[in-house]
Order: sequence, then structure tokens, then C-alpha cells
Amino acid sequence: MTRGISMFPSIRRALLGASVAAATLAATSLPAMAEEAKLDSGDTAWMLTSTALVLFMTIPGLALFYGGMVRKKNVLATVMQSFTCACLMTVLWMIAGYSLAFSDGGAANAFVGGLSNVFLAGLTVDALSGTIPETVFMTFQMTFAIITPALITGAFADRMKFSSMVVFLSAWLLVVYAPITHWVWGGGFLGADGVLDFAGGTVVHINAGVAGLVTAMVIGRRKGYGSENMAPHNLVLSVIGASMLWVGWFGFNAGSAVAANGSAGMAMAVTQICTAAAALTWMFIEWKLHKRPSVLGIISGAVGGLVAITPAAGFVNPMGALLIGIAAGGACYWGATTLKRMGGYDDSLDVFGVHGVGGIVGAVLTGVFAVEAIGGTPGLIEGNPGQVLTQLYGIAGTVIYCGIATFIILKVTGMITGGIRVDEETEIGGLDSNLHGETVQ
Repeated sequence: MTRGISMFPSIRRALLGASVAAATLAATSLPAMAEEAKLDSGDTAWMLTSTALVLFMTIPGLALFYGGMVRKKNVLATVMQSFTCACLMTVLWMIAGYSLAFSDGGAANAFVGGLSNVFLAGLTVDALSGTIPETVFMTFQMTFAIITPALITGAFADRMKFSSMVVFLSAWLLVVYAPITHWVWGGGFLGADGVLDFAGGTVVHINAGVAGLVTAMVIGRRKGYGSENMAPHNLVLSVIGASMLWVGWFGFNAGSAVAANGSAGMAMAVTQICTAAAALTWMFIEWKLHKRPSVLGIISGAVGGLVAITPAAGFVNPMGALLIGIAAGGACYWGATTLKRMGGYDDSLDVFGVHGVGGIVGAVLTGVFAVEAIGGTPGLIEGNPGQVLTQLYGIAGTVIYCGIATFIILKVTGMITGGIRVDEETEIGGLDSNLHGETVQ
């Protein structure tokens, strides 16, 4: 083709002139286009929907899921914890959490954001985050900040003072959750070093799981643990809650694309596949070992699958999701049964066994099954074994910081509130009547 054009000098000169003109136009237009980010109504509509779906995961989803699994005398106290988290974390996120997670931290930016957005300063009606209003992005991230501390409450169900919970989780949001969010999504060192976490495997689930484990070990076992019947009082509530979590999780994972596009569609598809596979895996393991499949087992497996696909949702294909689901179902069953017995701790509602273990499995397997054509980064299967090491590095950083900081916060909370655990009489009589003056009839 080049040789043919060279035979016609006039054509060649015309094409050259057109190329120069096109290049000049592009050079002058591209900066202007880059400077003029425009709101996309489709992306905005999807993110408004996703934000509502993620809030729906906590209230009423998690509240019912946890509330059904405790004994009747503690059901109101348990749902109260989820509802309180929705209120308390909203205000804290507005005051400082969002700024610490997503603003520029200057010289310390690798570790924590700054204070430029304290009290949401700078969030005007016209401010954009990509193609959506920054107010929508802020609120979407607020719903993540709500559910993460709420997840931790399952580890200390039946035995923490309400005042201690308020102090502990308030400090935890600002000292642990906000910085780790910054590390991964806000311009911090884990994201810069290539750790893949599409929707919160490290930020939400490993973080909450480790905090739950530390809290369970510090606060000690429930009175009568191992000798008294502590079966769930109403599994119908838990099934309804788990179902709401499953539906809401589409906002959690597909919403993390922050756009109504193919990435969101793939995230939705792999979330559904992984969740179903994990639920069935747990069910079949339990069926084989105990001769009957339980309702609690299948819904726990489903939540384990939702957890495990969270870091991978924007990076893997359906086959990867299926294999992650199978692995998560087995690993979370082991975490909630064998590992808990081996450790001797009383993680009441298996926060570490499901969210901690599931989050770790999902984060590692993201490094195995990541597909470059989907998320831009190849994993082990596509010849990039280093991504698995990067994922392990992200997991280690989260576990170490969260574990140490959570322990310190608990100890300080105990000094402020005169101990983090209710007295024996209150625990035996139930938190509903003793802490809140109400009971379920």
C-alpha cells in the first residue's frame, strides 16, 4: 500500500496534510476532553441503585441474618447493633472517614488520606468522581463503611456492652477501616503495588474477619459455650436475611465497576455463579459428613461464596468463579467448624470462619484466576505467578495491621467503659431486657 501511494506524489502530499491536520486537532482536543469530565446519567442511575442495594445488605439484610442466629433473649440487641452501625458510621464517615479514606494525604498519602474533605468539605452538587456525582460515590462508599463494622458484631454476639460496642466500632472505623480503604482504593501503597481487590476482599471481609477473631479472643467465650444449647432461635429470619444479602451483593460487586458497563455485567454474573457453587459445596459436605443438609449450612455457604468472589468479581471469568465458589464452600465450612474447634475461640456467628477465611481464599484465588482481557491483569493461569505473591502481600498487610490495631482499640475501649463485657447476670438474663428494656414476645 505504501509503495502504491509513493507512485502518486499529489495523493501522498494530500494524505500527509490530512494526517498533520488530524494530529493537530487531536493534540488540541484531547486535553480539553480530559479536563471536561461529563456526568453520565446511565452510570449515575446504576450507582444510585447500587448504593441502595448495599445499604439494604445491612438493614435489614445483616440484621435479620444475625438476628435469627442468636438465642431469643438476644435478638433485639443483635438487630440493634446492625441498625446502630448504619446510623453511627454514616455520621462518622461524613465527619472524617471519607476524607481519611479518599482525600490526598500529602507526604503520608501511601498510608492515609488527608483532612481536606472533613465534614464533606468540597462536595458540591457539581463535583464529579469519574462520570458520576462525587456525592453518589461518597454515599456508595459510606454503605461499605456501614456494613464492615456491622459484620464484626457477629463475633461478639450475646456478650458485649452496648456502650463498649459504640466506642470500639467508632474508633475502629477511623483507625482501621478508613486507612486500609485508602491503602487499596484511595491511592495508598497496596493499590499502587498491584494488589487486586475489586469490591472489598481485603478492605471489608478480611478486615472484618480478623477484627472479629481478635474481639472474640479478647472478650472470651459465652457463658455455657460448649455445654448449653445455643442453636439459632429463628432460622427463617436468617434465610430471609441471607437472601437479602445475596440480592444486595449485586450492588456491592457489580456496583464496584462504578459504571453501567461490561465490567459490571461480568461482576454480576460471576457473583451469582460463585455464590451458588459455594452454597452447594457446603451443603454437600455437610450432607456427606452428617447425613443431612441443613438450612444454616446452605445459607452460610452462600455467604462464603459472596465473600470469596468479592475481590475477584471484576477480574475473573465464569469458570474461575465456579472454581472459587467450590473452594470457598469447602474452606468456609472448615473455618466455621474444624478451625474454630482447634482454636478454642467463640466466634459466635462465624465472622472469621466465613468472612476472614472466605476473604483470604478469594483474594489468593483472584491472583490465580485473574483474566487480563477482563480486568487488565493476568493471573497465575495466564502465566503471571507473581500476582499470587502480590495478593499474599496485601492479605498479610491487612491482617497484621488490623489485628494489632483492633487489639489496642479493644483495650483502650475497656479502660474507657469499665470493661467491654456485660456482667454475668446480664448475660444469663439476656441483653434484650437488661440492656434495652425490651423483649420479643
